[in-house]
Amino acid sequence: MATQQTKTERVQIRIDPVAKHMLERAAALANTTVSGFVVNNALEAADRLISKRERLAISQRDWDRFLGALVNPPKPSASLRRAFAAHERLISKTVGG
Repeated sequence: MATQQTKTERVQIRIDPVAKHMLERAAALANTTVSGFVVNNALEAADRLISKRERLAISQRDWDRFLGALVNPPKPSASLRRAFAAHERLISKTVGG
């Protein structure tokens, strides 16, 4: 059973009368309040956007290559070794070394 959280936050928006009427019609069709309709749909849109931006979908081939690199990592190249050395020098200066 879902627990109900206390609603303490407020969001205010201004819309034109045509948009308000459309939201009222949609809310009535969904058998909910305008606030409930707006919040539910905004949360669904927010969840889709967050999922799209924070998740990475890759092909099976790329997944296999990624796992392979984790299990058998390639030896660092010369440029990567130089980058690590530069990073170490930078960190030791900022830490006080």
